[in-house]
Amino acid sequence: MRLVTTRKKALPQLAGLNSESLDMAENFVFNAEPVRLAREAAVEAGVPVLSNGACALLTFMARSISAKTVVEVGTGTGVSGLALLDGMVPDGVLTSIDVDADRQNEARRAFTAAGVAPGRFRLIAGVALDVLPKLRDGAYDIMFVGGDKLEYVEYVAQASRLLRPGGVLMLNDVLLANKVADPHNEDDEAVIIREALQAVELDEALTAVIVPLGDGLLAAVKKA
Repeated sequence: MRLVTTRKKALPQLAGLNSESLDMAENFVFNAEPVRLAREAAVEAGVPVLSNGACALLTFMARSISAKTVVEVGTGTGVSGLALLDGMVPDGVLTSIDVDADRQNEARRAFTAAGVAPGRFRLIAGVALDVLPKLRDGAYDIMFVGGDKLEYVEYVAQASRLLRPGGVLMLNDVLLANKVADPHNEDDEAVIIREALQAVELDEALTAVIVPLGDGLLAAVKKA
């Protein structure tokens, strides 16, 4: 049986990366201009937004598997959606769910300004856990989650159904400002993220990795 996140084992002390190395990783690849402009607008508006490196990873993942169908939980102002669309095949379709219709309107404007054809994105205003069960089994290449962290465990369960074999689940903010790795931190969000990570580890159909870009991104591929 594989080790899970709640089980600790003494390991040799390894030298960690310093701030300069982490900054290099974050800014090694510059995002496409529409993603960059959308990020800058979100930062100026004080809206939480993915880092440059996290956006680059979304684009990389979508392009690496030639993603055609992507479902996103948490539209925000469209930054993550633009990063995903930049890596998807030309006729790929993004389905994005968010309870905040105003933010989705901002995302729609960002997509339009970037020249994304209307048929390439579907914005659904609603509660993700009400919408996801209505989506077709095995129909998605990528499921990206940036929504309510208190629902991450349920999102992992939905991903097992929605992803095709070879599809990828991506969870944002899985390190959560160093809270998740701190076993003494009992904040609700940190506890739920630990449970979600454990659910991924225990799912033998998933092969996962955590990438320390932004506030931590988990990627888990569903076995063929």
